[in-house]
Amino acid sequence: MSTQTIYLSKERLAELESDLNEMTTKGRAEIARKIGEARSHGDLKENGDYDAAKEEQGMLELRINKIQATLARARLVEPSDYPADKVYILSKVMLKNKKNNVTLEYTMVSEEEADFERNKLAVSSPVGRALMGKTVGDVASVKVPAGVTEYEILAISR
Repeated sequence: MSTQTIYLSKERLAELESDLNEMTTKGRAEIARKIGEARSHGDLKENGDYDAAKEEQGMLELRINKIQATLARARLVEPSDYPADKVYILSKVMLKNKKNNVTLEYTMVSEEEADFERNKLAVSSPVGRALMGKTVGDVASVKVPAGVTEYEILAISR
């Protein structure tokens, strides 16, 4: 198990705590109900409902353990912890792809929070690493399988 610190925004921390609470209370109670119901069907050796409920219980406990491990290593980060004139975690960055002139906007987050569909880019990703510490007007070069892509930083906000 990794002991590396996980940096989380206030929103993601609250989301994980809420998920954990839901799983440890309602989730466990529901699984216990399913196991009890399956047990009432008789012989456990050939009881598919019982096997499925136990499998579901194992998966739930695995998710609970993962969230608990994440929370144990979590450190809350606030945008005010970092300078607003450079790209850091929780920065909102507007970029222009210099190759095709497409404008992109991302929020820089930890790997735990990364979600490409919601424009949340991990600071540990190749693009994220290239952007870290840069200021407006800087160009970040990112090596990709097709060559090198350059991004110009148009704006940084919190």
